[in-house]
Amino acid sequence: MNAVMTYRRRVLPSVRDSITHKFCINGQEGYLTIGLHADGSPGEVFIKISKEGSTLSGLIQAFCQAFSLALQYGLSLEDAVLRFKGMRFDPMGPTTNPDIPEAKSIMDYTARYLELHFIKR
Repeated sequence: MNAVMTYRRRVLPSVRDSITHKFCINGQEGYLTIGLHADGSPGEVFIKISKEGSTLSGLIQAFCQAFSLALQYGLSLEDAVLRFKGMRFDPMGPTTNPDIPEAKSIMDYTARYLELHFIKR
């Protein structure tokens, strides 16, 4: 007999705390906003870059929706960071963040930022 797995989405409250972080990767500016559950854990990710309307901006928005849903349906932050850290594509290069001096992509930067601020060592 096949087991049926059911997943329950952990929806964020309509009013929630969040962190917004301004970043710059090789001259490309953007804002990373992380919506938080009541326990302080990340439950959604938004990225806004200055190239609004571009293909890159659209792909980043799609990534954010998928990433947020994955977290809400139970993907651990550790697993998410493992999968997105190290992704390499433009824009890449030096950043204005001394904790993350080089980024291989916006996804790499996002994963490393989440790792630094939300994963306990």
